[in-house]
Amino acid sequence: MKTLLDLENWPRKEHFHFFRQFEEPFFGVTVEIDCTKAYAVAKALKTSFFSYYLHQTLVAVNTIESFRYRISEDKIYVCDQINASATIGRQDGTFGFSLIEYNSDFSIFETNTSKEIERIQTTTGLFTRTFDDDNVIHFSAIPWLDFTSISHARSYTFPDSCPKISFGKMKITDNGKRTMAMSVHVHHALMDGFHLGQFVDCFQELMNQ
Repeated sequence: MKTLLDLENWPRKEHFHFFRQFEEPFFGVTVEIDCTKAYAVAKALKTSFFSYYLHQTLVAVNTIESFRYRISEDKIYVCDQINASATIGRQDGTFGFSLIEYNSDFSIFETNTSKEIERIQTTTGLFTRTFDDDNVIHFSAIPWLDFTSISHARSYTFPDSCPKISFGKMKITDNGKRTMAMSVHVHHALMDGFHLGQFVDCFQELMNQ
C-alpha cells in the first residue's frame, strides 16, 4: 500500500521539481560501518550475517520516511513497507535479482530470505520473477572488494527512484574491530544529504545493538 504525498504543501516541493529534471538525479556516499557487535550477534544467533545486516538495512529504510518515497508520473507516493531486491550469487558466477519481503520479526525474515536465496540459486537467468511494484531497495553485497566508492549501471530512460545500497568486504583490525564499506545512492528529488545522514546514523545504531 502507498499514499499520495501532499506535494503542494511539502517543504521540498521546489527541490523535487528541480532535481527530477536531471539526467542523473541520483547522488551517493560511501561510509565505513562498524559491524563488530552485529557480527557477534549474528554468530550468537547462528544465522547468516548477510541476512542479519540486510534485515537491519530494511529496518532503517522503513524507519526513515524519505527512503519510502517513490516517484510515479510526477507524483510522490509514500510506501507503507519497503522490501529488498537483492542480487543473489550462484556457484557458476552469475546472479539473479531476488525479492525479499521485509518483516520486523527477524526469525520470519530469516526464513523468507533463506527460501528466496535457495530459489535464486536453483534457477538460471537474471530475472526469475516479475517486479510489479517499486517498493524495494536495490541491494547488493560485494564481499570480494574493500571499496571506497562505487557507481551503478543505470538506464536514464527507465523511471527509477529506488535507493541503491551496497556493502563491501569486511575488514578486521588488529584489535578485533570489524568494519564494512556501505554505499548508499538515493534520488535527489526525494531527499538530501540530511536525510541520508539520518539513515546512516539509524543503521549504525541498529548494528550496535
